[in-house]
Amino acid sequence: MEVLVAFQRVYYPLLCVVGIPANLFTFYMICFRKCGMSDTAIIYLSCLAIMDTFYLVWVILVDLTLTFWLLQPFWNSNPWCSILGVLQYGSLYSSSWIVVVFTIERYLVLRSTAAKQHFSQAQVTKLTCVAIVLLSHVVSVPLGWINIVSPVNITVDGQNVTLPRCRYRDKAYSTYIVWITTFLSGGIPIVSVIIFNYLIGYHLCRASNLFTKEERRVMHGRSTRGMLRRTVLLLGTVSVTFVVLSLPRFVTYCILRTKYNNESFNRNDYTIPINVAGDLANMLQNLNSTTNFLLYCMVSRCFRRELLHVATCRAKARELGSVLTHTPMRVFSVANHKALPSADPVTVVLTHLKLTE
Repeated sequence: MEVLVAFQRVYYPLLCVVGIPANLFTFYMICFRKCGMSDTAIIYLSCLAIMDTFYLVWVILVDLTLTFWLLQPFWNSNPWCSILGVLQYGSLYSSSWIVVVFTIERYLVLRSTAAKQHFSQAQVTKLTCVAIVLLSHVVSVPLGWINIVSPVNITVDGQNVTLPRCRYRDKAYSTYIVWITTFLSGGIPIVSVIIFNYLIGYHLCRASNLFTKEERRVMHGRSTRGMLRRTVLLLGTVSVTFVVLSLPRFVTYCILRTKYNNESFNRNDYTIPINVAGDLANMLQNLNSTTNFLLYCMVSRCFRRELLHVATCRAKARELGSVLTHTPMRVFSVANHKALPSADPVTVVLTHLKLTE
């Protein structure tokens, strides 16, 4: 399986070269350009972009890239063997649970006016994101206990040498920690995102029944049901992509850390099918940290407009606040719109008027 190893030697550095600038650029676009998102959506998505960047740095750049290009990476020594695990899973937890909490918050905002008034406060969202990041790193502390630095005999240029390696600790508590970690970082977030995206789509479909055909024609030039279908399609795409990229690693990681949970198992032996499947699953999982900005931002017409303005060095475009300019992403973000003055005349027709004395 030398082809797979050679491919990973190119794949992971390329992922860093593309993913890290892409996430940082997304952070700039969300925070400093008017992309038609609510204040809470800006905070969640900018925080997600930053944590995805940290994930790419700790996992892809420091760990995997150095593994394939250096004989003795620095983290094969104490205390980096333990510290790196905490940083890696802290960023993984943060990214996963920011997506989960943001999805739950969108559902609550759509369903309840009181929830909208509470969660639409930027201060509440900032505290929520800070709490997610801090709690994620605190929960990741036990991951520093499952690895240990031990001498390993390896062959280098035809000669046997002994080098320290950061290896998995073959203890019972390590298995328990891995099981808990796997479900907290993969199983529970995957199920939660699927459930709440379904509930959001179901709520939007039910909401369409509140308007008559005439009202739908006034609110939108095309059928409101068509707009809702595109919104549900967007939510479905987010869910399916998250599951497709995360579920394989969830399954293979459970197998590797249970059935093959012993020191004698050689993770680098690609004649064993689970090692090949595990590496492919990791590649999909790591790709998720570079595609989130596409799923949550590039579907927005306002984002594409601002991207064009940045590329052509034009000034910031004015943010459209009219309900007539809603896109699926704007419906999903539930922004608080304010009407802006327009140069075009607007005719208002009042019906069912009653004379009061």
